[in-house]
Amino acid sequence: MTSKLFIRSSFAVAICLVFGFMGAVATHTGVADWYPMLEKPWFHIEEDLFSSIWILMYVLMGVAAGIVWSKGFYHKWVKTALYHFGFQLFLNGFWFLLFFALKSPFIALIDLLLLFIVILFTIKWFKIVSLTAAYLLIPYAVWVLFALVFNFAIWRLNS
Repeated sequence: MTSKLFIRSSFAVAICLVFGFMGAVATHTGVADWYPMLEKPWFHIEEDLFSSIWILMYVLMGVAAGIVWSKGFYHKWVKTALYHFGFQLFLNGFWFLLFFALKSPFIALIDLLLLFIVILFTIKWFKIVSLTAAYLLIPYAVWVLFALVFNFAIWRLNS
């Protein structure tokens, strides 16, 4: 691993973890009073495991973004890939705010649907720049798909 790749991946992981921390703050608001009262589907995951999986996803996302970034931000495909990445990261962080802090599962569901679509586009653009980076986003896409199904079930069971 080159030092440029290590530095850029570390920086990207840090940015992703900052978004994760902001999500955790929003989550704490809803978990404290609202979320425990919701009816949950049979495939509910405990909050500690849920949080641990998100941390792993943020690390994978950051490493993937660092790999793409290390290819040179001057390249239009790298820029396009990272713009998509930034947009999906914004939608990711916004979901925690919508679902937990604002207690709005339906609007959060729409956000997750958009997030999943943008992740697919991000994977497509990452694949053009680096196959490894694209593969690192696949577990994240699967996890968001699970979150989408879970969010849908919460909305359906509680509306």
